[in-house]
Amino acid sequence: MPPDLAIAHDFPLASCNTFGIDARARCYVRIASVAELAAALADPRLAGMPRLLLGGGSNIVLTGDFDGVVLHMAIMGREVLGEEGPDGKFTLVRAAAGENWHALVQWTLAQGLGGLENMSLIPGTVGAAPIQNIGAYGVELKDVLHSVTVYELATGRLRSMAASACRFGYRDSVFKHQDGKGLVIVDVTFALPTAWRANLGYAELAQAVAGAGLGAPGPADISEIVVAIRRRKLPDPALIGNAGSFFKNPVVSKTRCAELLAAFPALVHHAQRDGSEKLAAGWLIDQCGWKGRKLGAAGVYPKQALVLVNNGGATGAEVLALARAITDDVRQRYGVTLEPEPVFV
Repeated sequence: MPPDLAIAHDFPLASCNTFGIDARARCYVRIASVAELAAALADPRLAGMPRLLLGGGSNIVLTGDFDGVVLHMAIMGREVLGEEGPDGKFTLVRAAAGENWHALVQWTLAQGLGGLENMSLIPGTVGAAPIQNIGAYGVELKDVLHSVTVYELATGRLRSMAASACRFGYRDSVFKHQDGKGLVIVDVTFALPTAWRANLGYAELAQAVAGAGLGAPGPADISEIVVAIRRRKLPDPALIGNAGSFFKNPVVSKTRCAELLAAFPALVHHAQRDGSEKLAAGWLIDQCGWKGRKLGAAGVYPKQALVLVNNGGATGAEVLALARAITDDVRQRYGVTLEPEPVFV
């Protein structure tokens, strides 16, 4: 027998998005199980309504009220599955979509498992992490992902997808494209290295570890340092509404980067394995004079130009206008187009 759904009407969404935008949903359902997801999709009271799936709301900008049903993914659970691969090369860990990402990182560390520590304190939920291919300090989700379990909206079937089927790219995955829009992530399985080694390829992290005098840091040490760096540079969404890094770091060809360097010798850039160059979006925005500026109640964080913030009562329209103004200025000055990380709804 299908579960009895609790459907809320005219539901306030300010607490469901880290920007703290005060929008409302026509209907709202908290989804705590796959059975509840199936029931919500089949419920005649919700038939024909547009659907919005929400996790932690850390990668979304609500530009107005949502005239449809919000399905808030709150499926919980996490477990160590055991070792896999030759000589137990990896330890598999599974976490449900509704689990808080940072809480999962801390839990794996408590189990004595490293691999996720560089991505400590990234806001959001486990289910949203593969969609964006989250990453920080030299590690991306794709580096540690084993598989995801998805619910097919068209068939009601559960199936497992290997990491190779997720088509991961820089802040990208199959789930952001048309052929992945009908897939709802239910849980994620990670392959964490049994023989852990610190990943200190990111210069800022390596310098912080050296500055802490840690000759042989463990996973928990790396996590603490990453948390300290992020708290120093980024606002806490609980205090100042934001969606973390708002723009992707643009990737250009080596030739284009050389042209930009000739005109702007201080340009911050990082060589990529494929020969391209990744530009620092925060530097571009800062050079255009946007750090600390405001448009209405939306603004650019004074300590980090890559972060847009809600200074109190900002609307989605104000955030959108600010993002467009910044994008226009960067394009005009540098000929580079910035792409937002959050989704506008």
